[in-house]
Amino acid sequence: MAPSHLSVREMREDEKPLVLEMLKASVKDTENRVALHALTRPPALLLLAAASSGLRFVLASFALALLLPVFLAVAAVKLGLQARWGSLPPPGGLGGPWVAVRGSGDVCGVLALAPGTNAGDGARVTRLSVSRWHRRRGVGRRLLAFAEARARVWAGGMGETRARLVVPVAVATWGVAGMLEGCGYQAEGGWGCLGYTLVREFSKDL
Repeated sequence: MAPSHLSVREMREDEKPLVLEMLKASVKDTENRVALHALTRPPALLLLAAASSGLRFVLASFALALLLPVFLAVAAVKLGLQARWGSLPPPGGLGGPWVAVRGSGDVCGVLALAPGTNAGDGARVTRLSVSRWHRRRGVGRRLLAFAEARARVWAGGMGETRARLVVPVAVATWGVAGMLEGCGYQAEGGWGCLGYTLVREFSKDL
């Protein structure tokens, strides 16, 4: 259960640097696991082997030809994750971003929402991050409950026949996936590359 001394409110402008650091740290916690998952899939290994073989005709060093494609692929995955989740999106139709604040005034989590692409898609969580020092203390569940409440209000205001919330989760963050399933969310797809999923999407009708 979320602690009673935890509240959620809109982010103040002076809190933006702290929130950005929290988002970047959260991505850094998972980017290596996501990169490892992506680059150990058979199609990725085949492409890396082909690239290394081609570079051997250009580069004098066998080790460099072997390591350069791996380095570039890892860098591309990390840059992609930082660009997607390591920054704050502009305020959308659902307001925000919001921060979770403890009674002491410490900002310990951040949440951002956006409307779905099409009518009936509901709302989407675009950012959900908890400071590493405050994890496993109910902060994520508190932010998720707040997101569900905002999604219901927004759906009612838009005249939607149902309220729905979609939460994307990187494949490496198994703990988050478990929390969502425990809260009644179901996996419904995702996106990735070479036929392998890197981000799963969980949804729930509210």
